Amino acid sequence: MKLYTLLFAAAALAAPQRGHKRASVFEWFGSNESGAEFGTNIPGVYGTDYIFPDPSTIATLIDKGMSIFRVQFMMERLVPDSMTGSYDEEYLTNLTTVVNAVTDAGVHAIIDPHNYGRYNGEIISSTSDFQTFWENLAGQFKDNDLAIFDTNNEYNSMDQDLVLELNQAAINGIRAAGATTQYIFVEGNSWTGAWTWVDVNDNMKNLTDPEDKIVYEMHQYLDSDGSGTSETCVSGTIGVERVTDATQWLKDNNKVGILGEYAGGDNDVCRTAVSGMLEYMANNTDVWKGAVWWAAGPWWGDYIFSMEPPDGTAYTGMLDILEPYL
Repeated sequence: MKLYTLLFAAAALAAPQRGHKRASVFEWFGSNESGAEFGTNIPGVYGTDYIFPDPSTIATLIDKGMSIFRVQFMMERLVPDSMTGSYDEEYLTNLTTVVNAVTDAGVHAIIDPHNYGRYNGEIISSTSDFQTFWENLAGQFKDNDLAIFDTNNEYNSMDQDLVLELNQAAINGIRAAGATTQYIFVEGNSWTGAWTWVDVNDNMKNLTDPEDKIVYEMHQYLDSDGSGTSETCVSGTIGVERVTDATQWLKDNNKVGILGEYAGGDNDVCRTAVSGMLEYMANNTDVWKGAVWWAAGPWWGDYIFSMEPPDGTAYTGMLDILEPYL
């Protein structure tokens, strides 16, 4: 167990960075922080099967101007017995330490159960259990105004009405916990893709929140199948093409959105495609509140999209095209 190293790094992050946030064309612009959802060994061993993000490298990204970080975790590790059951206190403490380190620095942390609409490999079908899960979890962070709740990562291959109902249950649970000031990021079916949003997720416009703080989180990769598994982008214009319809949907329905995941390889075509997409979104900030790169984290190594300082492929090769939006 290396909780003490997280606590030490968190303190180092918070003290010099508190209140730091550079001006940006977007309300939020940052990176995913991956690691606690790694591996298939459940619950697994900290440091062997999974890892939590390093607050000291997050501090480096904050110093570059990033203002939001999406922190992944696995539901089965947080609540190992059932969605409504008790917490693994060690896992919760590590998650809370990272979230608090980010928010103590004056920037936002997105709390992301990275579960694809599933628990223990089965589609989540009980909206009441899901609502209780979120009421319990939101209660842990209800006094942290800079925390943001992401209902679940990339619902997929599910009944569309169920996706709507699960999102609404999460909203209801969060607000019932007394978390009334925080934003809620909702995700759609079909991997929450921006390019399929209008055809797949139109019913998501029916979500309601008494606090009116819903943000529609979409993801968009620029390879041929939109999976984000290739460093090759289809064309220099594919970024704009894939978010145009979603932009109009947001406008038509008086909603706001964020790209919760996006990336492109370190090559000329992807650099053009990513920068073109961000510029298009920057010209539509009435509906696009920001973008969050996929991904940073201590175990990415030579991963094609790694934003982990100091030598991640994207950190060294792509950060310069993101800098105008930081």
